[in-house]
Amino acid sequence: MAAKFHDTSASVNNDGSLTVNFDERGLGNGNIDYTLTADVDATFACINGGGKNPSAANKRTISSEVSTSGSFESKNGRVVASLTTSAPTAGDFACPNGQRLVLASVSYSNIVLTDTTNGSSTNVADASRVFFNV
Repeated sequence: MAAKFHDTSASVNNDGSLTVNFDERGLGNGNIDYTLTADVDATFACINGGGKNPSAANKRTISSEVSTSGSFESKNGRVVASLTTSAPTAGDFACPNGQRLVLASVSYSNIVLTDTTNGSSTNVADASRVFFNV
């Protein structure tokens, strides 16, 4: 039986990071290495004390790629695990005094999970989350 991803799902955590849960079957024994890559678009905004975004110009969208890797032990020819990327950062974007920087929304696309040990990969459905409407 060849290595095959049976099930995958993606979600965005409270901090804006991406988690992909997966179930891969048809594996031998031992550790299996995985990489996860995705494109991320994250919008950061400045929120005032009243919880509002006071200016449409007071936000920034960043686009980048994220990746992470991990190794998991195959049990009975199967790995059921998850990988989580780091959360997007605002870079040098800062807010004026009296306002706080927030992650307003984040979306992940082109999510690919690869079993680098066996050379199999799968595309994972896009995931997004809105924290503040700006």
